[in-house]
Amino acid sequence: MSEHGLLGVPDAGAFLARLTRLDPAAPVRLRSSGGRTALWARLPWEVLVTREVAGPGPGDATVSASELLAVLAAGGGTLPERRDTQWRWPLPPAASRAVESVSGAELAQLATAAAGTLREIASGGMSGRAVGQRAVRDALLDHVALVVTPDDGEPVQISQRLVQAVARMGFLGPRDAEPAEARVRVAGGWVGISAPYGVAWRQSVHKLTVMPMSSHPKG
Repeated sequence: MSEHGLLGVPDAGAFLARLTRLDPAAPVRLRSSGGRTALWARLPWEVLVTREVAGPGPGDATVSASELLAVLAAGGGTLPERRDTQWRWPLPPAASRAVESVSGAELAQLATAAAGTLREIASGGMSGRAVGQRAVRDALLDHVALVVTPDDGEPVQISQRLVQAVARMGFLGPRDAEPAEARVRVAGGWVGISAPYGVAWRQSVHKLTVMPMSSHPKG
C-alpha cells in the first residue's frame, strides 16, 4: 500500500479538520513537489483552498479528507484508498502575482459581519418578510466585499466567498495572535487571497468549469 508521505502532520491535520467540519464528504487532493506537498480542496461555496505542508507526499493523489484525517490522528502512514475520479475541478496556474496587501483584521471583520447578517435575516427575515436562507446565503457570498486597484491594472474584486474561505479555514491564524497580513493575488482568470496559513482561490464566474474526467486534469 502507498504511504501518504506527509511530515507536517499538525499543519495537514489542521487543514483537514477545518475542511471536514465544512464538508464531511470532501475529497482532498495531494500534489507533491520538491519535498513538500500541497493539499487542495473545494469548499461548498465554490472556492478552492490549499495549504502546503512538509513531506514528499504521494505524488498526485485524491483521497477522502475524513479518512486521511483519521489516519493522521492515529499516527498512521498509509495513504487511504485513492479516489482520483472525485476530483473534477481545474487548479489555478502555478504562476501568480500579488496586487495588494490586505489586513487580516479587516478580512476577519468582513467575514464576521456577513455571518451576523445571515443570522439576523434567518431569524427575523428581511423588512418583515420571510426569506429563504439559501437565497440569502448565496447573495451574501456573491457580494463584493473588497475592491483593490493595483497601480498597473484593472480593479480586482474580492467576493465574500473568498473572505469566508480564508476566515473559516483558519488561514488568518489564531484570533488572539498579532493581526495577520494577507495578499490579493491574480493568476490568469483566478483571484486569490494568500494568508499566512493557506490560500483561497476563486475562478472568474464566466470561466467556471466542471471537468468529469477519469484522471486528474493537468492543472
